Amino acid sequence: MSRFPFEAWQREVEHARRIEREADSLDVSAYHARWAEDVSLRLVMLHEYARHSGHADFLREAVDGAVGV
Repeated sequence: MSRFPFEAWQREVEHARRIEREADSLDVSAYHARWAEDVSLRLVMLHEYARHSGHADFLREAVDGAVGV
């Protein structure tokens, strides 16, 4: 089994963590045309994590035992 999918997932998680570390506040909000309303960076990060990374939590737990990190 190739490790590529897991390595790609690790890069995406680190990218999200970097955005979170560097943001002045996760409560900054702006209009989002797709959602047709003002949304906070916190909501966008939650959406991205849940949609793109959350489904792979079981994979991380199986690989290195980390849970909820």
